[in-house]
Amino acid sequence: MKYRKNKIKREHGIIKGLKKFLEKNISDLDYVTGIIPGEITVGNATGENLVVRYKYSTVSGAKLLARSGNSVQEVFVITSEADKLEEAIESLG
Repeated sequence: MKYRKNKIKREHGIIKGLKKFLEKNISDLDYVTGIIPGEITVGNATGENLVVRYKYSTVSGAKLLARSGNSVQEVFVITSEADKLEEAIESLG
């Protein structure tokens, strides 16, 4: 896997604090096989704290939404156990 390190695809940019969060909390989970950061957009909210939320299950895993400052980024997680991932994300929040 050319652009992957610690299960995280690093071909594109990652918002402030998200890389560290993913490495510390998500990539170590046995049931997670890959993490793909998606599009970065500008949101309305402000604030420096990183907030990661579970949005919904997908065919290959789950979609997360990360907010830091006024940036918003989609994160796709490849997993066969999306319900366990949802519990793990909620326990961190």
